[in-house]
Amino acid sequence: MGVEGGFEDLLWLASIATCVKLLLVPAYHSTDFEVHRHWLAITHSLPLQHWYSDESSEWTLDYPPFFAFFERFLAVFASWVDPRIVDLIEGQNYKAGNVVLFQRATVMVADIILYWGLWEISRGLTIARRRVLFSAVIFAPGLIIVDHIHFQYNGFLFGILLLSLAAIRDGNDLLGGIYFAILVCFKHLFAVAGPIYFVYILRHYCRGSHAIARFCAMAGSVVGVVSLAFGPFAYHGQIPQILKRLFPFGRGLCHAYWAPNAWALYNAGDKLAAVVLRRVFGVLVEKPQAGLTGGLVGDFTPYSVFSQITPLMSATLVLGSMMPCLLQAWRRPSPKSFIRWVTYIFTCGFMFGWHVHEKASLHMVIPFSVVAVERVEDARTFMFLSIVSTYSLFPLLFEAKEYPIKVILLLLYASVMWISFSELFNPEEVAKKDETTSEDKTFVIGLLERFYLGGLVVVEIYGLCVHPFWFGSSLPFLPLMLTSVYCAVGMVYFWLGQLRVIVSA
Repeated sequence: MGVEGGFEDLLWLASIATCVKLLLVPAYHSTDFEVHRHWLAITHSLPLQHWYSDESSEWTLDYPPFFAFFERFLAVFASWVDPRIVDLIEGQNYKAGNVVLFQRATVMVADIILYWGLWEISRGLTIARRRVLFSAVIFAPGLIIVDHIHFQYNGFLFGILLLSLAAIRDGNDLLGGIYFAILVCFKHLFAVAGPIYFVYILRHYCRGSHAIARFCAMAGSVVGVVSLAFGPFAYHGQIPQILKRLFPFGRGLCHAYWAPNAWALYNAGDKLAAVVLRRVFGVLVEKPQAGLTGGLVGDFTPYSVFSQITPLMSATLVLGSMMPCLLQAWRRPSPKSFIRWVTYIFTCGFMFGWHVHEKASLHMVIPFSVVAVERVEDARTFMFLSIVSTYSLFPLLFEAKEYPIKVILLLLYASVMWISFSELFNPEEVAKKDETTSEDKTFVIGLLERFYLGGLVVVEIYGLCVHPFWFGSSLPFLPLMLTSVYCAVGMVYFWLGQLRVIVSA
C-alpha cells in the first residue's frame, strides 16, 4: 500500500502549486515573454522553411525543431484568443492582459508532463519518500522563479528528463534513450548528458547475444526521433541555418550576468589580478571591455591578465571533468547509479560550459532531488544545493515589487524541506533499521555548510544596504558580481563533493 499509493498527494500538491502560479500571473516577466510570443508569431505566420531564417525581430528562433513545433501547436490556440498575438509585425511587444494570461497558462498546462515524470520516477518509493520528492520538485523555488515569473518553459522539459531517468532506472534502456532523444530535440542544452547516456546504454543495453540487434534498435530509434524533428527542415536545406542558430559561439564565454560556475571565479580572478598589478606593482594592464559585466553579449576578449578561453578549451574541460563518471559507467553500468551520474554530468557542463546561463543550475537540482530522498547524506547536499541555486537566481527578479516574493519562496521552501527531511530521516526511524544510529545518520547540515549559507545573508545585506550607501549609483555591477562569485564557491563545493562520491564508489 505504501509503495502503490501517493497519487492523491501528487494531485493535491500540484493543485496547490497551480494556485500559487495563478497568483503570480501579474508578476514581472522578462524579455523571454516576448521571445516566446514572437516564436508563436513566427511559427504561425511563416512557412516552415523560414522559421529559422526570420529576422523580423531580434528574438530569433534558436531552439531545436520539436520546440518550434510546440510553439506552432500553441499558436493555434493563441490565434483563437487574440489574433494579434501571432501577428509577426503588429504583435511585437504586445502585452495585453489576455496575452499574459494565455502565455502563463500554457506554462502551467505544460507542467502536466512534469507531474507525469514525477509520478513515474517515484514508483517504488514509500509514501513518505514520494511526498518529499513531490514537494522538492513541484515547489522548487528556482523552477517557479524561472518559469512562472521570469517566464520560460522548463517544467515539461524536466518532466521528459524524469521519464527518461525512470525508464532507465527500471531497466527499459530503449525507452529511456528515446525519451532523451526527444528531450534534446526540444532543448539542445540537455545534450550535455549525451556522453553518459551513450556510454551507459552501450555497456548496459547493447550487450550479450543480442548486442548487435539492440544497438541497431537503439540507433534506429534515436535516428528516427531526430529525423522526425529535423527531417522537414533538411528537405528545405535548412540544417546549416538551424545549427548556426543553435550554437552561436560568438556570444562569448559568459552571459551578461555570470552563471555561478568556474568561469565566474576565473573572471573575478582576472579582475583582481589586474587591480593588484596596477595598484600594487604599477604594471600597466589594459582594462577589459565591459562585456563581462556591462550587460553586453557578443564576441569579445574580456581578459586583462589571464589567458583567453576558447570554445575548444571549454569543451575539453567539460569532457575531461566528465571522465571519472564515464569510466564508472563503462566499468560498472548500474541503473541505481544512473541518476547520480546524470546529475554529475550536468554539473560538469554547468561548471565549464560555454555561455552557460544561471538558470542551468536547475539541471542539477531537479534530478538530484530524486537521489536526495534515498540517503540522508544526499538530503543534506540537496538542501545546500537548492538554496545556493535559488539564491543565484535572485538577480533575475530585480524589481522591488518582486523582492518579497523571491525571499518568501526561498524561505518557505527551505523550511518545508528541512522539516520534511528531518521527519524522513528522524533518529527513531533510522534506529529501527540500524542500532548504530548517530548524528551522521540524521538530517543535520554540517558546520561548514551552515557557515557558508549564513554568508548568503551577508551578501544580500551588502547588495541591499551597504553598497548603495558606500557607492551610490556607481559600480552597479559589483553586487551582481559578488552574488555570482559567492554562489560559484558553493557550486564548486557541490561539484567537488559529487566528484568525490563518484570516485570513491
